Amino acid sequence: MIETALWEGRLTTNHLQDGFGIGRQQSSKDINKYSVEFAPNNLSYDAVQKGYCPTKAFEPVFTQGVADEYLQMVNANAEFGAVFSVDNPIRRFTEVISPLNRDLRPKVLRPILRAGREGKRVEICYASLSNPVPEYRVIQPHSVVFTGIRWHVRAFCEHRQGYRDFVLSRISDEPEITLKGENSAEGDADWQQEVELLIGPDPRLTPAQQAIIRQDFGMVRNRLVVKPRGALVNYILQQLQLVEESPSTSPEAQQITLLNRDKLKRWIWS
Repeated sequence: MIETALWEGRLTTNHLQDGFGIGRQQSSKDINKYSVEFAPNNLSYDAVQKGYCPTKAFEPVFTQGVADEYLQMVNANAEFGAVFSVDNPIRRFTEVISPLNRDLRPKVLRPILRAGREGKRVEICYASLSNPVPEYRVIQPHSVVFTGIRWHVRAFCEHRQGYRDFVLSRISDEPEITLKGENSAEGDADWQQEVELLIGPDPRLTPAQQAIIRQDFGMVRNRLVVKPRGALVNYILQQLQLVEESPSTSPEAQQITLLNRDKLKRWIWS
């Protein structure tokens, strides 16, 4: 919470008091501890603004220091947002379009999470678009993933004898935990391998338009480098609408392109 001073431009003891329900003395101690033990160069007291302001040398310690992180946090909790921007509450200026809720039930997620923690196998009843009739499978889950659109579990499938992704909302019964398995995340080669995606402006754009895209994405030397796990490459490309690129799509709509598609073919599927 202290590091929201980076975005708000000011931090006072009232912010911590109202945000955490603590007293002024404790708030002062927390700010002092932050400044002495964690980030001695981040804040300076401004008598005019009657608060601690971020210095030019400010470097995030407990956050990533990106705007999305801050705006999502403020939008997520109206009361929390009201603590900040006392004169002009930021809650009035932010709106987030959330993904549509999927049918993710606690009785499905609980045993999946437990099996993942304990290295056990689970029996699930699962349907997919390629196999719409529900069928029972035994899987050993190792990670739950949110793709920005939906949740799935990464698991070893005994039927397919390989690691697969299972959409959690398509599990129709309560998974039954069984015996311990031997196929953990360490054996999932695509999960363990880091892949490099090179993203650049669509070359069909004018130089001026490409400059805007470079700024939008914070590109360096005309490219953005993204390094996901191999198993997650396709989901990143789905978010960026780069799974397929068509010449019939206008460059203003396409905006960006995947520069090293040939090296990523094994992880791209439609």
